[in-house]
Amino acid sequence: MCRITAMENQEAAENREEKQETELEKCEREKEEYLAGWQRSRADFLNYKKEEMERMGEALKYAGKEVILNILPALDSFELAEKNLTAELKDDEKIKGLLKIKEQILSALTRQGIEKIKTDGEKFNPELHEAIEEVEIEGQETGVVVEELQKGYMMNGRVLRPAKVKINK
Repeated sequence: MCRITAMENQEAAENREEKQETELEKCEREKEEYLAGWQRSRADFLNYKKEEMERMGEALKYAGKEVILNILPALDSFELAEKNLTAELKDDEKIKGLLKIKEQILSALTRQGIEKIKTDGEKFNPELHEAIEEVEIEGQETGVVVEELQKGYMMNGRVLRPAKVKINK
């Protein structure tokens, strides 16, 4: 009887050991699954965070767009006034002071990533220019900007306002 009990105890111990090993293997598989899932989630979160930072950076880059668009008409007025100045008024100190304000505004805009779109003698580009009128000038290449009617501006490489131009037919 003692022998049977000892054998039974030994078999029971072996069964428990097998069960524990099976349970341990199961726990290790679950651990690996959970770890892999956590690592994927962490990587997804880090990617999301990076994309959000880039998106926020882009948004901040163009946050002042509306303010700048509201300033451009005043700058256009300065340009028009300067264009129509007589020779004697160009030497007037008060006029020079006003034109200095225009230069300060342009300088501030340049620091904000604003740049003028080149037009004179450039080939017409519908992404940068808005054709207001077509004129025919002998000796000029077709599709070339012959006159700028309103300056165009870019902000950080994007068109803020296209230049309004006359082009050659």
